[in-house]
Amino acid sequence: MGKLLLFLFVSFLLLDVTFQSKGKDNHMLLTTFDQKTQQAPHYSGPPTASAPTPPALWLLSNDTAAYLAGPLSRWVIPSFYMLAIVVGIPANVAILSSVATEVRRVSSAILYCSLAISDLFLLLSLVFKAHYHLHGNHWVFGETACRIVTACFYSNLYCSAHTLACISVKRYLAVVRPFLYKSLPKRAYTAWASVVVWGVFGAAVIPELLVRQSYHLPQLGLTTCHDVLPLDYSSHAPLLYYKLGLTFLGLLVPLVVTAVCYARIVRELNHSHHDWALYVKASSLVFVIFVACFGPAGTLHFLHYVRLLASEEDSFYGYFNVAVCLCCLHACLDPFLFLLMSKSTGSKLHFMTLSIST
Repeated sequence: MGKLLLFLFVSFLLLDVTFQSKGKDNHMLLTTFDQKTQQAPHYSGPPTASAPTPPALWLLSNDTAAYLAGPLSRWVIPSFYMLAIVVGIPANVAILSSVATEVRRVSSAILYCSLAISDLFLLLSLVFKAHYHLHGNHWVFGETACRIVTACFYSNLYCSAHTLACISVKRYLAVVRPFLYKSLPKRAYTAWASVVVWGVFGAAVIPELLVRQSYHLPQLGLTTCHDVLPLDYSSHAPLLYYKLGLTFLGLLVPLVVTAVCYARIVRELNHSHHDWALYVKASSLVFVIFVACFGPAGTLHFLHYVRLLASEEDSFYGYFNVAVCLCCLHACLDPFLFLLMSKSTGSKLHFMTLSIST
């Protein structure tokens, strides 16, 4: 937890150095120009037949240029992405292989398999995002790959948040409403919950696949992926409302649900006649890490789009990206939190909330 707080502190210091705003920041309000008559002054990458130069946009904000050319986006963020990849992929594969054989017997295994799969897809998308940042925020994989990586990243971010919320609801029912929980068809409900989460957020990111995500920036000689979008285009203008609603449903709603569930669980166990001290501590730690990872991301996502809608001002964009980076760390922490909860309830391999939670 101390490392996470240190990361936030250092990142915000970098942001304060990089983003000294002198006026209104219009990061995503851009104007187009004819790239045939205006060449990119600093672009040195040779065009190829397989990766033609995408449409060009002219940045109106010096702060955006500073972010794209600064150390925060080129070194700090991809460093944490690589850490998440190196730790998270083998850890999630191990958890997936250990619980996959228990899917038919233990209902919790369904949710943990779903969480491990969504975390793995999220981490795989980070491989491309890390490459993009380390190469100076220059996207070299083409427009189709940019759309797929963007959709994969956000859909699995939302899927992870909602799957964790489903796990917290399941724990809440087992602890606070044990008789109701025991009477439920748990395997059917958890299977349907996983299907609904994947279906809803798989469909919700389809707009990311339908609009252009990569644009060439002549000032910097870069081709960005999803970082710079033209809000004055008819194809992109409605995306702000869509992203605002998706952020609310995809990140803030599961955050509130999880907070309520864990608060009730801890309260119930503290009033229990049995000694649940270890489980209460483990639950509290899981909840704190969940809030630390998803809280800033959900809040800054929401404020980011509200400010764009209200005043076309995007001064939160750097903080927004730091919060997203922090949120991605949860994908590598989930397997270890799973093991922690397993030990706190006496299970050697898979999580059991109580003895009735199968």
